[in-house]
Amino acid sequence: MKIALIQTDPTIGDIAGNTQAIIERIAAARTAGAALAVFPEQAILGYPAKDLLLRREIIRQNVEALDRIATAARDIAVLIGYAEPNEHSHGRPVFNAAALLEGGRIAARWRKRLLPTYDVFDEARYFEPAGPQRVFDWRGLRLGVTICEDLLSEPMFGRPLYDCDPVADLVTAGATVLVNISASPFHVDKHAWRVGRMAAHARQHQRVVLYANQTGGNDELLFDGASCVVGADGHCVGQARSFEPDLLLVDLDDLSATRREPVPAGIAGIHRALICGLSDYLRKCGFSSVVVGLSGGIDSAVVAALAAEALGPENVLGVAMPSRYSSEHSVADARQLAENLGIRFEIVPIEAMHRAFEQALAPQFAGRAPDVTEENIQARVRGNILMSLSNKFGSLLLTTGNKSEVAVGYCTLYGDMAGGLAVISDVPKTTVYALARHINAEAGRALIPERTLTKPPSAELRPDQHDQQSLPPYDVLDAILEAYEERLESRDQIVAQGFDPAVVDDVIRKIRISEYKRQQAAPGLKVTSRAFGFGRRMPIAARPPI
Repeated sequence: MKIALIQTDPTIGDIAGNTQAIIERIAAARTAGAALAVFPEQAILGYPAKDLLLRREIIRQNVEALDRIATAARDIAVLIGYAEPNEHSHGRPVFNAAALLEGGRIAARWRKRLLPTYDVFDEARYFEPAGPQRVFDWRGLRLGVTICEDLLSEPMFGRPLYDCDPVADLVTAGATVLVNISASPFHVDKHAWRVGRMAAHARQHQRVVLYANQTGGNDELLFDGASCVVGADGHCVGQARSFEPDLLLVDLDDLSATRREPVPAGIAGIHRALICGLSDYLRKCGFSSVVVGLSGGIDSAVVAALAAEALGPENVLGVAMPSRYSSEHSVADARQLAENLGIRFEIVPIEAMHRAFEQALAPQFAGRAPDVTEENIQARVRGNILMSLSNKFGSLLLTTGNKSEVAVGYCTLYGDMAGGLAVISDVPKTTVYALARHINAEAGRALIPERTLTKPPSAELRPDQHDQQSLPPYDVLDAILEAYEERLESRDQIVAQGFDPAVVDDVIRKIRISEYKRQQAAPGLKVTSRAFGFGRRMPIAARPPI
């Protein structure tokens, strides 16, 4: 028995386009000799469709697409995720469902039981939770189908999140093969955790686990695909490619023959994820080119390198905008970077514009010493220049702030925060340096100039300015940030790890008072377990006690 695990890269709401891609992949599965083609969760609408799920017309079209897929797959069975209308007189309007299509009709259905409402997930807003699901007898197999969280859930906050175990219930009902269709977002090294969850179920129940996951980028969320098969002994014996559509053919009679692709981990996984997210965001939003402000620093260099790789260097414009405080090496390093990457490069000096602002505001500022206001004027002049180029040429402006800066507000609202996509806003500063070295290593040469990697980071908005005049060393800042934001540790827990209490207090204070900035920022690509995005819901006007 051959089964094709098919990971697709849907565009949210593009029912016609997604359906056509699904039908084409069914044909490929048929050619490969598969009896069953398995597609991801919500494959027709794409995940997460958010409030599109509230529109009845879209739900109707998604059901019509399911019928079209069934008609196209008469000679092969298809298991696929879709939004099933809730026909009951109560409850939320749809179920997160899976349908087994065979012979031009729906032969069986399953509905998702566990609806996550943590981090980026908000499924209880849209979907009605299901009760226990049945096992389906199909060609000698007893299929137990689960949807994402039904199999991948684990205790959080020191306690189980749910009062049932869908996998155990299906095995008790007689399932001989466990199939999970998923739209599980990426964060660094998450796939190893997923395999661990699958392995635990496989060993506990002595069942093979087949897993089909969505791939590609949808707004802030990145999906790595990496569909796989785990044997009854808990070993992963087959693995699809990461961050691209793929078809993994599994022969249940000889699992050892399954193709097994390597999964990028650590910094390599972050690199692949950012390339995928950047290219998909532009493609799905209708952009083909980008603008990047080049300061000569590490952050803009990494963003430009990622853009050149994702879109092709001919589609990237780098712009240096020196002021009276810009060092000679900043422009030189920006130019060298552009030459190394092969991207277009322009210089637009801002000195005259900066002075014009100062002169225009001189009467209002009279008697007050220069401060961060004048520094921010420079950033906002640069933001205006870059947005003007974006408007004129229809190119998306990429912001270049990293997670460390965004966390503590070391960025200028309507200045360097201006743009349409914050590519590295979930990448801590120390990881930005690691990413730069990884990019150079993969290229086999210094795409990002060595001086950019070694010089002290500076915004260059006043004479002899360096980041560490305003912030703790980045290794310290990033460690505190990870503890406070990702592990949700308290101030006292962080201090107990040996950090200076005054530094911890200052970092936490800056994180809190910068919330209003982050909620006006461009969407950013999520690569850590907890990003400053829609999965982190914090009040702006608040005085929490910790």
